[in-house]
Amino acid sequence: MALIAVLLGLVACSRSPEVGATPKPPAVTVVAATQLRIPVYGQYIGQIEAVKTVEVRARVEGFIERQVAPDGADVKAGDLLFVIDPKPFEVALRQAQANVARDTAQLRQTEAALVQREADVQQAQANLDRDLAQLENARTQERRYRTLLQKELIAGEQYDQLHTNMMTMEATLQADRAAIENAKAALAAGRATIENARAVIRADEAAVDNAQIQLGYTTIRSPLEGRMGRAEVRVGSLVGRLDSTLLATVSTLDPMYVNFSVSEREALSVWRRVADQPGQPGVSKITITLPDDSTYPHAGRLDFVDRAVDPRTGTLALRATFPNPARLLRPGQYARLRVLLEDREAVVVSQAAIQESQGSASLFVVGPDQTVQARTVRMGPRVGPLWVVEEGVKPGERVVIKGLQQVRAGMRVEPTVEPLPPATGS
Repeated sequence: MALIAVLLGLVACSRSPEVGATPKPPAVTVVAATQLRIPVYGQYIGQIEAVKTVEVRARVEGFIERQVAPDGADVKAGDLLFVIDPKPFEVALRQAQANVARDTAQLRQTEAALVQREADVQQAQANLDRDLAQLENARTQERRYRTLLQKELIAGEQYDQLHTNMMTMEATLQADRAAIENAKAALAAGRATIENARAVIRADEAAVDNAQIQLGYTTIRSPLEGRMGRAEVRVGSLVGRLDSTLLATVSTLDPMYVNFSVSEREALSVWRRVADQPGQPGVSKITITLPDDSTYPHAGRLDFVDRAVDPRTGTLALRATFPNPARLLRPGQYARLRVLLEDREAVVVSQAAIQESQGSASLFVVGPDQTVQARTVRMGPRVGPLWVVEEGVKPGERVVIKGLQQVRAGMRVEPTVEPLPPATGS
């Protein structure tokens, strides 16, 4: 028993140095906070809109006779979409054309009558000239015979006959003057009738033009190239009775607009980028993610910035244009946009170093003496696997990215330095 007690004491003495030894510091992996020039992106939700959308409406009253383009068809400008029964309009056109022909014939007759009236005026003028000459001759004879009568060289009956003849000529001359006035009045009336007839013909021709236009409205064609939506009416429906009935809607599909809004703070960045690119069509390289989380293969450009921030929402309305050759974008869709707001110098760390809790962020910094410090930091935007640190870390300081669960403030560690991951995905 004494021997056993001695042996146990020797074993206890040999183990005592190990029990009192200092534990080895935990191993952690660190990266150095680095100052980089990074792009700052904004993430937004936008709604897709067609560049041009036209409501195709009936402009005349009638029954739909045919729907030529099926629902959802791709159409070109000028393609026939619907046909309204044209028969009533064809009848109206023929009636208007007949009125033109009838009134034109009446005009020709009036013009012929006018020629006769012009001839009557000329004849009346000739009669007046002739009778005026005869009256002058009669007056000369009357003066001469009156002198002879006074000298008793002729008989009174002979003078009386010449005087009567002169009075007759004066009456005839008065009748000639009345006849010429009547002929001129008839000529003026004929000319007025012709002007009225021509005005009637112009009205008839306008009626023909209107009838042709109305007939043309019975064939409804696409006003632009794009895609027609579902027809709002069916064959046999009466359209255009009291209003211009909506038949269908046609929208262009390439390119497409995406409307979105940014905050008032981000609006300043947008305005600065637009101002820094004078003469450019707009901020470019805007990307979108489709509802199935796939990335749209074509980049867009900003082509519209509203004139003012909406005071009700504190946002600025923007619009981007995207090419759409494969027709993947459709009006009304929602998409997530990413817009480059600015390039700036910033301190970045790996996202793996950040611990978030109750709205605040923190990380562990390993000092030159290998001691861990806990820091509360203010974070900025994420850039791929990196995260911008606005406050709390300086360039070159080492932050823990692996082994976070086994460290606490004031603890010494054995750090292993890894390079900062590249800002992929930016």
